[in-house]
Amino acid sequence: MRIVILTETFAKHMSYLGSMLPKYLARCGAEVHVLSLGLQPYYYLQDFKQTYAQFHDAGAVQGGAELYDGYTIHTMPHCKLLGYVYMKHQLAKLRELSPDIVYSLSAIGWLPLLAAIGRNAIGYKLFTGSHTTASTFPLARSSAPLWSKERLKCFILRYLPGRFISLMTEKCHGPTSDCAEIAWRFFGVQKKKVEVMHLGVDTEVFYPIATDATAQERRYTRDKLGFRDDEVVCIYTGKMTEVKNAVILAEAVEVLRSEGYGYRALFIGDGVQKELIQSYPSSVVLDFMPYQGLGIYYRASDIGVWPTNESTSMLDAAACGIPLVVSDGIEYREHVDGNGMVFRMNDLEHLVTTLKSLYDADTRKRLGRAGAQKMAERFSWHLVASRRLEEYRQAVLQK
Repeated sequence: MRIVILTETFAKHMSYLGSMLPKYLARCGAEVHVLSLGLQPYYYLQDFKQTYAQFHDAGAVQGGAELYDGYTIHTMPHCKLLGYVYMKHQLAKLRELSPDIVYSLSAIGWLPLLAAIGRNAIGYKLFTGSHTTASTFPLARSSAPLWSKERLKCFILRYLPGRFISLMTEKCHGPTSDCAEIAWRFFGVQKKKVEVMHLGVDTEVFYPIATDATAQERRYTRDKLGFRDDEVVCIYTGKMTEVKNAVILAEAVEVLRSEGYGYRALFIGDGVQKELIQSYPSSVVLDFMPYQGLGIYYRASDIGVWPTNESTSMLDAAACGIPLVVSDGIEYREHVDGNGMVFRMNDLEHLVTTLKSLYDADTRKRLGRAGAQKMAERFSWHLVASRRLEEYRQAVLQK
């Protein structure tokens, strides 16, 4: 089976859908091609350069075609059309590759729209994805009337073209229930075609401590970072922006230490809050790094904390056998059920209380084991890719 994946962004150094799904589809025996615009993840953010100043060029792909991790990356030329990025020669490339399946990581935009237009002429089955969560989409919680400016704009620019795309689509996969709901409420996707299929975790990189070697790795890493054996290390990885509000973890750790609790914090990333976080004496801050190097830091930590909205890093941390603490701003929390705790978003006092409840080492071990088992049995990329490939095969058989 030949599969083409369409994505605006691509980065080898991030364990995101655009690089993980093709890797494991190829492992399952499919011939996979990724058509990318060569843009970096989050290129559209105003603080992109500040947040990724030392990192955004790492993992970039060269122009043309490149074989990587068992699949082929095609970096396509692009421009802006009506304010949105547009892949040049997309239909010509699809005609050249003649795929059985085309999967667009987005359900709206030029990439899936052109794929929908070319579906019948080229003869492939089209699938899409929708990854916008309720916590990052204000209209999802807005009480504005249907005739308001915001809703009318969404209807014209998102819903209407999204409905045409959906008519040409077999299914639209949303990684969470709120993503799926936003797809059919706001992006024009037919409700009957939306299916929740969660993202995965690369269990070749993210796994718990199970051998003497990994236990020794943990001791070495903690010693290198200056953490004592009896200290409880809370880790956060990702953007240190105002929206992510990672600094609240640094504040909580200082409060806990002032009360006699041996907590420390480890941050990996960059952003506008980085300098402030570095000013807290109990926090250690490292720069962004390729995802392949993150596993050792999760295994060297004791609790994973994400103070505001979703992050795929939460799955990675859970797979390494540490409990999670997340905010109630995240509507979909299956990845925390039975292996973590929830606190009120941006409530410092409640975060402190929640972290105190995980001070007991046996409690952390119990929750961590449950999380690692859940990730291995239900969230591994191998399982996710196998399930998707079976759906693709069923769709092709219906030709």
